Amino acid sequence: MAKAARPVPEGHQTIVPYLKVHGAAEAIDFYIRALGGQVLRRLTGVNGLVLHAELKIGDSVLYLSDEFGGEDGCAAPPGVATGCIIHLNVTDADIVWRSALGAGAVPLMPLADMFWGDRYGQFRDPFGHVWSVSTHKEDLTSEEIVKRSEAFLATMAEHRKS
Repeated sequence: MAKAARPVPEGHQTIVPYLKVHGAAEAIDFYIRALGGQVLRRLTGVNGLVLHAELKIGDSVLYLSDEFGGEDGCAAPPGVATGCIIHLNVTDADIVWRSALGAGAVPLMPLADMFWGDRYGQFRDPFGHVWSVSTHKEDLTSEEIVKRSEAFLATMAEHRKS
């Protein structure tokens, strides 16, 4: 007899990113090496494709599978970015950054201390998904963030003139 299930599985959040990729087995290996992911569940079909996988990264769960074609065909072509960014809040963005780049990620926005109080950067994984990573360093008011953003934009404008 089947046991009654929870509407949201134990340890899962309400919103769960679900990535379709070309080469899910390789993507799982990448997310383990680059982001410290742990496999919670992995279902592989007779053809070797990953039907469904669940990875725990930090305190969140990420779903992924191979693309199966047809109506299901929504994975980005290799090396092409998708239309969303997956954000990671971490204790040490520098460690995650070095790990991701060392595992094959491509930097898109260099990791830096940003005007809104985070150490922040963006990279694209080998499967086309863009990730941002940050460590929150300062609690700022909206007014402080606006003032800092104006100074940041003025500096950017000066760099463009040079």
